[in-house]
Amino acid sequence: MASTAATLPPISSLPANDDETLKSVLDALFEPSADLHALAIPTIRGVPNFASYASLVEHVGDSMSQLAQSSAVPDARTKLHGILGSHPRLGEKKVESAQSRAEQAHLNASSGGSAEKEEEAARLKALNEEYEARFPGLRYVVFVNGRSRPAVMQNMRERIDRGDIRAEEQEAIQAMVDIALDRAKKLQAAS
Repeated sequence: MASTAATLPPISSLPANDDETLKSVLDALFEPSADLHALAIPTIRGVPNFASYASLVEHVGDSMSQLAQSSAVPDARTKLHGILGSHPRLGEKKVESAQSRAEQAHLNASSGGSAEKEEEAARLKALNEEYEARFPGLRYVVFVNGRSRPAVMQNMRERIDRGDIRAEEQEAIQAMVDIALDRAKKLQAAS
């Protein structure tokens, strides 16, 4: 997915597509994740028609929220954290997903001199490490949407300080949904 531009098939054909096509769609909208594939593909097959890619994304988001609240699914937290942890760390130099690379380009192109950029990058790296120590198995996920690096780092600090893993899971799910909705809109416009 990292080397080629993603495309989306017509939404009306989605439930009838093979698993590889569904995986490609999920990877383009969210991030590559075997746990997401295992959660979403059976539920996609169970819906005869989606009205839009937005309805598909909301459906997958609802499935993730149900997983977060489930006590009946064995290893539900592990599966959920596998999905939420599929997003690359903010500020990472090596990002596999073409969509994530493009989304982080603004964040990584902060203003200021080279020393200032390096200092911000080091602070972001330290925040990522602190976040992952505070919330084992998770990665910080936020819909950057043009926000500056300092604004994103302030949000990360607030979420670390809150220290509530259940609230964090819900915020990460909502961020993944917001990101996927934005990606769907952009991918459809490019088609």
